[in-house]
Amino acid sequence: MIGHPVGHSVSPQMHNAALAELARHDARFSGWRYHPFDVEPAGLPAALGLMRERHFRGANLTVPHKVLAVALVPDLDPAAREAGAVNTLALDGSGWHGFNTDGYGLSAGILEDLGLELAGATIVLLGAGGAARGAAVECLRSGCAALWVMNRTRSNLDSLLAHLAPLAGRVPVGALTPAGAATRLQPGAVVINATSAGLRPDDPAPADLGTLPRIAAVYDMIYNPPRTRLLAQARALGLPHANGLGMLVHQGAKALEIWTGVPASTMAPAMRAAAAKALGYAGATDSDLRT
Repeated sequence: MIGHPVGHSVSPQMHNAALAELARHDARFSGWRYHPFDVEPAGLPAALGLMRERHFRGANLTVPHKVLAVALVPDLDPAAREAGAVNTLALDGSGWHGFNTDGYGLSAGILEDLGLELAGATIVLLGAGGAARGAAVECLRSGCAALWVMNRTRSNLDSLLAHLAPLAGRVPVGALTPAGAATRLQPGAVVINATSAGLRPDDPAPADLGTLPRIAAVYDMIYNPPRTRLLAQARALGLPHANGLGMLVHQGAKALEIWTGVPASTMAPAMRAAAAKALGYAGATDSDLRT
């Protein structure tokens, strides 16, 4: 994994748990290990070159490298190209190939934790940054019924909407304000938080759920802390809700599938248990945090 910083990440524990499980059944994976590397943005090209020289199987990219890597990896899968971000690299004889498994992780996490599919759902997306872009693209690729984006900075919102316009097809995509929600939004929407609001204890909630017509569920892509103010608000309102642990697990499992050929679904349970243990809240996505 390449990021800056990386010390907070539980991805090494999560991936190494899965690799250990694989090695018990297949000796090919006995020497595989997953390591974190703290690389500043200016050092990313050299790091990728060195990893290629030393025949790394692959790499995950996290903040701030996901967007930077797009210009460095000419061979991108459709999800990475449409999102404008790369989170997984695989190496073969011709060089690096770039993928984006975040969208898969989001869909699988919401399905596992809330029992909901993005297909046919009306989505209210909070945020317009890099994480929101990937989430929005996945919603459109999955066939959502409509996509509404709420963001405090209008310029970022307009930039995201312009990026999504060619991908939307017949799906309505537009901006949503708290004042306009009552008239423009029908009950039954799924709210997805793709902002960083909630990472710190004193962060306010990125939206007031009480101002929206009765929503179906709330999914916060943040997984640490396990309950943000947005999720606490959802619980107080009696709304089904979940944090982003499932997304973390499933995007990682899909990356391992790309590297190993082993289906993501077979590795996800071990990865989820390891991630929850590393975060110190094993069981926190059960009834306490997932209603």
